[in-house]
Amino acid sequence: MTVASEAKAIEANAIEAVGLQKAYGEVEVLKGVDFRVSGGEIFALLGSNGAGKTTTINILSTLLKPDAGAARVAGFDTSREADRVRRAISLTGQFAAVDEVLTGRENLVLVARLRRVPDPAAVAGRLLEQFGLAGAADKRAGTYSGGMTRRLDIAMSLVGSPEVIFLDEPTTGLDPEGRLEVWDTVKDLAKQGTTILLTTQHLDEAEKLADRIAILHEGRIVVDGTLAELKKLLPPAKIEYIDKQPTLEEIYLSLVGTKKVEATS
Repeated sequence: MTVASEAKAIEANAIEAVGLQKAYGEVEVLKGVDFRVSGGEIFALLGSNGAGKTTTINILSTLLKPDAGAARVAGFDTSREADRVRRAISLTGQFAAVDEVLTGRENLVLVARLRRVPDPAAVAGRLLEQFGLAGAADKRAGTYSGGMTRRLDIAMSLVGSPEVIFLDEPTTGLDPEGRLEVWDTVKDLAKQGTTILLTTQHLDEAEKLADRIAILHEGRIVVDGTLAELKKLLPPAKIEYIDKQPTLEEIYLSLVGTKKVEATS
């Protein structure tokens, strides 16, 4: 790769982490984390509890400063240009930041006003339609199902059209139907060109959604690639003919159906 083409490739990266290190007291959480995410890509960061996934997200979203290393998001340095980064991103944590006393519409209008977005009511109406929540727009968010609440949470994160969205274990606590709703939402966002960094402990979630997958273990990225590339790290699969039994999730979804219910939830 020439110097010019390498510079162009770096410029195209929506997220860059180079040698990130972070310790809490004597506990080293990140020991030199490196990865890049291209614009419009869904990137899954896998790891067990305590692996450092949330710490990495917090550094990239400017909530923490690394002890060493550097990170750039949407072309801006997360330490030196934190304000610019914050304008370009949105963060959805493990637990929904929805105000249950307000209606779905009121939650969206409030966020739009806080972000000084023109015509908050129009923005709220568009997002309610986009996320299949128009029928429940004027019901209190506290009456929503888990899947609807998470969809509203992600809709709130889209106010202001951020370039990059961080989803930190977005399906935590959801039932199978709610997980499928969130998966559909993430896929739709990526189709529209939004860059998504997703942390999860659910391997099937990464398989279904991610363009690329990285595994964070003991403070370092131990592997980074597409699912096909990761599969090549293991010996070739043996072909065996067996009766495939349905999984419990398949049985559950076949019995209860997967149709989204809005106003009746």
